Amino acid sequence: MIYLIHNQANEYKITYFHDPDSKKVPVQEYMESLDKKDQSKIVKYIDFLQENKGVLDEPYTKHIRGKLRELRIDFAKNRHRILFFTFVGKNIILLHAFLKHTSQTPESEITKALNNYNKVINNPHLYE
Repeated sequence: MIYLIHNQANEYKITYFHDPDSKKVPVQEYMESLDKKDQSKIVKYIDFLQENKGVLDEPYTKHIRGKLRELRIDFAKNRHRILFFTFVGKNIILLHAFLKHTSQTPESEITKALNNYNKVINNPHLYE
């Protein structure tokens, strides 16, 4: 299992969304399906996101909709994307991940992330 959560006082922390219904952890499952080189590159970008308090400009992140942002990890010919938002208590929630094949972020991937976002908002006690 891949867990990146390390947090010191006054530091932002990274948390994986975990579905309260299915008990799945989509971003973690996505990362575990990749080879070690891709995993390492993604971990570096997530660490960079944490170090910068969830605020990175393009080309590292891109605003998608509302509070939803996209972490953009390009490695070799792979274009990994992790949709996330910054939650209360200096908590960056990684909602959904996918391999991008088109120039635009597919609406189906945004919908999955928004569904996960709503589950976080409706269950904030799971992320405090």
